Amino acid sequence: MPNTSHQPQLQQTTQQIVEQKLIEAFSPDVLELVNESSMHNVPEGSESHFKAIIVSDMFAGLRPVQRQQRVYEVLSDELAGGIHALTMQTLTQVEWKASPIKLSSPQCLGGSKA
Repeated sequence: MPNTSHQPQLQQTTQQIVEQKLIEAFSPDVLELVNESSMHNVPEGSESHFKAIIVSDMFAGLRPVQRQQRVYEVLSDELAGGIHALTMQTLTQVEWKASPIKLSSPQCLGGSKA
């Protein structure tokens, strides 16, 4: 039965879309997605710079660059659109348990925040 109410449909944020795609593609044991746009010279409320920590055994047997390529494939639409930068850690469960260190993101070099 169609929705006949006149309530507006809530649009998903870019962060929600990215999280959903990563969950569907990698079934991660750990997924942390941080919007780091406020650290950059972009308008307030932007969703253009993200950091992702993805722990999934689907990365087993893949070199780091291959893991990143898989993430880029999954997020190709978002990276072609509004996402300007994506920093990521892609680990297996064994790697995460051996070294659960979250890497810090680089400082913005793209202009003044003033």
